[in-house]
Amino acid sequence: MTKRNSDTPVVLSTIYTRAGDAGSTHLGDMSRTAKTDTRLAAYADVEEANAAIGTALALGEVPDGLRAVLGRVQNELFDVGADLSRPVTPDEDAAEFPPLRVTADYVARLEEECDAHNADLPVLRSFLLPGGTPAVALTHTARVVVRRAERAAWAAVEEHGATVNPLTARYLNRLSDLLFVFCRVLGRDGGEVLWKPGGER
Repeated sequence: MTKRNSDTPVVLSTIYTRAGDAGSTHLGDMSRTAKTDTRLAAYADVEEANAAIGTALALGEVPDGLRAVLGRVQNELFDVGADLSRPVTPDEDAAEFPPLRVTADYVARLEEECDAHNADLPVLRSFLLPGGTPAVALTHTARVVVRRAERAAWAAVEEHGATVNPLTARYLNRLSDLLFVFCRVLGRDGGEVLWKPGGER
């Protein structure tokens, strides 16, 4: 396990190993498990969420302030994946290099961002349709992928109990909230498309 603040946390020299060709893979502690393990589903969904955020940043017109927050979030999602990939053990805090874990500070930072960016938004009087501008639509896509990642993380917590850090799932829950707020910020100048219930269409 590498130090948390290292600028070179991994070395990737050989891209394929054939070690997973029988349907199993290594977790972060080098134990092997099936590729259908709920922990793998969770951190795979986290990776997809990260890619969705990257797509929104690459293709959408996202202002610098939001872009900076999302850039930090992309790094934090790698932390979430690293946490999910390594089973929690009772004695790990005593290790020379404890595993990287999501802490309450991660969640608190997202809540602070939610509060700061939501403060000046007008009251929302209907649900939003995912569209309006490319940035809004792509951020909604990222939001729903994060929601799926959260469900997968909770499934891993349910299956594996105390060996999975529940703060990973809470982080993803709060991140989906933040992305919803960002959808509203990005759409506030005419880019919000409101749902019209059946009787109003």
